[in-house]
Amino acid sequence: MPSAKVLETKKAQVAEVIDVLKDAQTGVIVDYRGLTVEEDTALRTKLREANVKYFVIKNTLLLRAAKEVGLDALEEALHGPTAIAVSSEDAVAPAKVLADYAKENDKLEIKSGFMDGSVMTLDEIKRLASTPSFETLIAKMMGSLNSPISALARTLQAIVDGGKEISDLVAEKAGETSAETPAEETAPAEEEKAETPAEETAAETEEAPAEEPAPAEEEKAETPAEEEKTDAE
Repeated sequence: MPSAKVLETKKAQVAEVIDVLKDAQTGVIVDYRGLTVEEDTALRTKLREANVKYFVIKNTLLLRAAKEVGLDALEEALHGPTAIAVSSEDAVAPAKVLADYAKENDKLEIKSGFMDGSVMTLDEIKRLASTPSFETLIAKMMGSLNSPISALARTLQAIVDGGKEISDLVAEKAGETSAETPAEETAPAEEEKAETPAEETAAETEEAPAEEPAPAEEEKAETPAEEEKTDAE
């Protein structure tokens, strides 16, 4: 039967592991059997550079701690030599570093893992490992944010170097835009409009010769009354 001192030591170890599991965003459990000292050292260096905590632990202690935080499903993977890698800062780092190292050294076997209190399958761990790291995502985001700022800085520097006013640069830019925009094609002018019937009538009226005035009557025909008056004289 273990002594009281041994039991207290194990309880303290379990309590420490419980705190680690609670604080971790993700954790990956591996079988490191077969790794040489040099290979194990190289793996630990990569994990340390990624701010990942890595340690070897007895299956019984890890199982007790796992049950305390609701990760009972890890029990199926707790056989043989066991080491665990956890991170409280980068959810991708443990899976990414271990998966990349396993590609180069098949002696390292990924057995299981968890994320935010839930046990992951091996396929889920692989998908997580293929996700860009936190630093990579931040770098991409900062690059997209810096792009308009960089353009503004270049514009302001051009103003300083060239002694130009902002209004001049705006005018130049507007001129470039106008030059690049193709001129709209003007609709061909109508050479002749079709004459409507009313217009044709007006044209014929203008071309028709003016009517000759009726010849003035040199002499009005004598009425019978006038003839009688003449005879009487």
